Amino acid sequence: MRIRVSSSLHLRFGVALSAIGLAAVSGCGSQRAAVGSDSGTDVLTNRARQVAAAWDGSAAAAAWRAGYYPMGEAVQLPRGGLLSQADKQAYENQNFVLRGELPSTGPKDGQVTWAGDESVTRPLVGADESYKALAGARIDGEPHLTVTGAKLGEMTVATSRGPATVPAWLFTLDGYATPLKQAAAVPSKLPPAPIKAARDIPGYPLNRLVRIAADGRSVVVIALHRVCDDGPKVDVMETRGSVVLSSAVKDHRNGGTCTKQARMQQMTVKLARPVDDRVLLDARTGQPVPYKGLRGTS
Repeated sequence: MRIRVSSSLHLRFGVALSAIGLAAVSGCGSQRAAVGSDSGTDVLTNRARQVAAAWDGSAAAAAWRAGYYPMGEAVQLPRGGLLSQADKQAYENQNFVLRGELPSTGPKDGQVTWAGDESVTRPLVGADESYKALAGARIDGEPHLTVTGAKLGEMTVATSRGPATVPAWLFTLDGYATPLKQAAAVPSKLPPAPIKAARDIPGYPLNRLVRIAADGRSVVVIALHRVCDDGPKVDVMETRGSVVLSSAVKDHRNGGTCTKQARMQQMTVKLARPVDDRVLLDARTGQPVPYKGLRGTS
């Protein structure tokens, strides 16, 4: 096993703890004592070892490697990207208008295919359901993108097993020569974790996976910390079968008590070797780190 520490910090965002389902804590002192000390570091290191040992060679790991788990965007913009700032705003706000008919029927299942002819059959969402997930709620008076039709096609999606060819709905947009694509295959259900979540370790689980580098040698995640500390840090433990990430907070910075506000901070974690098909795990939850990208964090 190898343990490394990431100190590469990037964007910051403010969020309410209650909005992300984390328990409010009145002060930062207990977190500082537990996480900012040698004993706190030892607790996280031991926990990471336990998570790696539980997953490596487990039935859960085998199920993970056999399933379809997207680790990259399920939406592909038209070739060349969106043409204007207004269109970009409309996309970020999920502000779409339908000015045509969507297919009412289609295949129930489709094949997700990897290099080497490996494949798995997954249920497909219909065009209408896919459009509703893409469009969200209409905001009158705001910039919007106009969808004029759709057909079933394919797109490439980054997954836990590498790039895959996935059935996708190809939505035609008014003013664009190429379609906006959205993956239609339903991801596999996560296998039950072979280890329970840790309830007695201070700090927060990682909020999300943003991306995996093209060479697989680094990952970008969103870590959480309070406004009264010096930011998060993320340790990484690598084994043959897994990459376990442990998020902690640095030392307390301000006097007094913390508010019910947390910050999301984007961090790049460098790895000793590419992720490949190893499971990317959160030490606290004992679960794979969920991929959500950056959309919705600003």
